[in-house]
Amino acid sequence: MNDENADADRVIVGVDGSASSIAALRYAARIADALGAPLEAITTWSSPPFADTYLVPSWSPKDDARSILDAAVEQAFGAEPPPLKRTVLLGPAAGVLIGLSRCAGMLVLGSRGHGGFAGLLLGSVSAACAAYAHCPVLIVRDGTEGTEAPATAGAS
Repeated sequence: MNDENADADRVIVGVDGSASSIAALRYAARIADALGAPLEAITTWSSPPFADTYLVPSWSPKDDARSILDAAVEQAFGAEPPPLKRTVLLGPAAGVLIGLSRCAGMLVLGSRGHGGFAGLLLGSVSAACAAYAHCPVLIVRDGTEGTEAPATAGAS
């Protein structure tokens, strides 16, 4: 693989620390290895509108996101992770991942992250990326999702 195509062939995986995103991280590593493609784990962050760093000067949402990413990589692979790039970016997860999908070979996501409602089989980020990404999208379940039948709208 030449350097010009390295980014275009990369496998990117969205990680938020949820069980589903950790399963996606493991699966993305297998895919990247099989394809001989670089792997990049992405975590996003945004500053809550109510946050005032003057009141809590030692708090950094970017540092928290970095910690979440590092902990997820450790949980997925232990002390010896495969070769991967760890990236923390500012912005909403769906928008950032869709933008990055323009220069990726594949986007891998968990089916439901921390923001999901119990019983949903697909989270808002994974649904948005599946609909709008510019590369193939693989959505990975962690095996515990959907163990209960979802409520049916209009059921009596």
